[in-house]
Amino acid sequence: MITKNQIKLIKSLRIKKNRIQSGFFIAEGEKIIDELLQSKLETVHIFSTVNKYNFSDYYMPIKNIQLKQISNLKTPNKVLGLFKIPKSLEIDFNSNIIALEDINDPGNLGTIIRLCDWFGIKDIICSSNSVDCYNPKVIQASMGSICRVNISYMNFDKLFDSKNYNTVAADLEGQNLRDFTFSNNQIIFFGSESIGFSKKLSSQIDKQITIQRYNENVESLNIATSVGIILSVLKSQTIGK
Repeated sequence: MITKNQIKLIKSLRIKKNRIQSGFFIAEGEKIIDELLQSKLETVHIFSTVNKYNFSDYYMPIKNIQLKQISNLKTPNKVLGLFKIPKSLEIDFNSNIIALEDINDPGNLGTIIRLCDWFGIKDIICSSNSVDCYNPKVIQASMGSICRVNISYMNFDKLFDSKNYNTVAADLEGQNLRDFTFSNNQIIFFGSESIGFSKKLSSQIDKQITIQRYNENVESLNIATSVGIILSVLKSQTIGK
């Protein structure tokens, strides 16, 4: 049965510094756990109220009341997994990359990870101040895609120190997306909905693109929505190139 120390550890992983110190993150729900178990992630424990996972050496049966104790969900979904945080892989700058500056909403980041997985984008670069990709809410929103997309965190100043990259940014003042031609090796930047890009980053961007707006009463699009629309156009242009 689950121990008091395990309960304490799992609860502590809601906080970023504890995830960093322990090297662990948590995921919940059958669909997400099933995907993560099939990935290269290292499993530590699987706590479940059903015996579906008893094939695993990491399986530990628990009661519903215990799952409620450790779950981050209002309605816990049968299983919670404890996994080791993997090391980030080397970024492939020869392919298209999504870069996010100061993205703070975990639901948005999780959805963007899922979108990148859907459209075959292998790398996401986040600025150092962005929300942690192993935040439980990010994991939940990514629906298992966290194990297939390489996510790196860095100071964007350092990104441009060593090389000039082919860059484009989503911006309200940019060129109409329909008239823009993507290449196969661009870094596509998205900024905070509320404050946009920092001046320093803006000075490094080669080109700007925008999704045409048909109603002037709408000030902006949700960032995850913007990423989905732009990736759809990018893939329609670059597939087969």
